[in-house]
Amino acid sequence: MSKDLVTDASAHLPMLTQWVHAVDEANMHRTLKEAQHITVFAPDDAAFAKIPKSQLARLLENKAELRKTLLYHVVGHRVTPDALSNSAFTTLSNGALLTSGSGQSFKVDGTANIVCGNIQTVNANLYIIDSVLSPQP
Repeated sequence: MSKDLVTDASAHLPMLTQWVHAVDEANMHRTLKEAQHITVFAPDDAAFAKIPKSQLARLLENKAELRKTLLYHVVGHRVTPDALSNSAFTTLSNGALLTSGSGQSFKVDGTANIVCGNIQTVNANLYIIDSVLSPQP
């Protein structure tokens, strides 16, 4: 995966089919392909399954809100595992994303667990999380 862009690497991971679909729906492929040195906290399929179907359908239909939500999962620089302990990062949606934890146990915004992390791609560090994050208003 280290030779793939983050969008291509995500498409190769079977647990990220809903993330890839959401990126498609939000027309964000170009944004994620052209970005350099980013970090993506991508919710896995189980995370999307936690959202009630009607709420998820509304989100997928509202392209502006979907884009804002997905950009909240992306930080504008590479975040290493060492930087995850009690840190705040600015997302591409200009939100403040908080991480906490130590060792092998990290949380994002106090709710999402990192289930797999620091997957290196050409343009990003990819972390897979178990919840869809909600941007703060």
